[in-house]
Amino acid sequence: MQDAPRQAPEVPMPEVQLPPRKPLRPLDAFAGSLAQRVYASLREAILSMSFRPGDILRKPEVCAQLGVSRSPVSEAVTRLAVEHLVRIVPQAGTYVARFSLAEVREGAFLREALELAAVEKVAQTITDDELTQLRHNLRLQQGLLEDHDFDGFYQTDAAMHELILTFTGYRRVAALADTSWVHVNRARQLILPAPGRVQSTYAEHQAILAAIETRDPVAARAATRLHLGRLIGFLEPLALARPDLFEPD
Repeated sequence: MQDAPRQAPEVPMPEVQLPPRKPLRPLDAFAGSLAQRVYASLREAILSMSFRPGDILRKPEVCAQLGVSRSPVSEAVTRLAVEHLVRIVPQAGTYVARFSLAEVREGAFLREALELAAVEKVAQTITDDELTQLRHNLRLQQGLLEDHDFDGFYQTDAAMHELILTFTGYRRVAALADTSWVHVNRARQLILPAPGRVQSTYAEHQAILAAIETRDPVAARAATRLHLGRLIGFLEPLALARPDLFEPD
């Protein structure tokens, strides 16, 4: 099936305000083994930009904040290094990885392939109960937008995409999409606070839902493709404006 051509994205905003730093969430907010919870807390801090690209990750400070020994922290850092979220430099230290446009482009490519197939299928098979869940999610987005709660909006945005992937009925699709999207997800933190971007994101979500409601797989695919395709157009100018946040390609 041939997709509709992409429309030109909005003019990118090279100025960016990094999200505020927040302390690590306590371990009782997460499930699993001790090492799994330490990993989840650190990963969340990196993805939310509480830990900034290029920051030194000091294990003793993490141990003190979370009240754990060095062993689970070391295990968590090793897992994060496999995901390219941290860099371990022998004799130098452990650093939060800077953004890589190459990894962001690859992740966006993989996620787009999965999500376009998903939304096309869901537009043809969605149930009334599933539609209700998507409408409820969009109402939440509207309220969060009106309250200028960008962190809450970001989480509800991610939940909408996860719902669509889950509604395919394929158990592994959402997990595969999340894995491919990890670097894009972190980079999106630079975009949503940009003036007008949150409002545009909400409008794009409205278009996706409208196409699903009319059970139009072609329109749903086109609206999703336009939505997902906006990110790189915003990030490439930022990579030039803020080289401190990006690895050189």
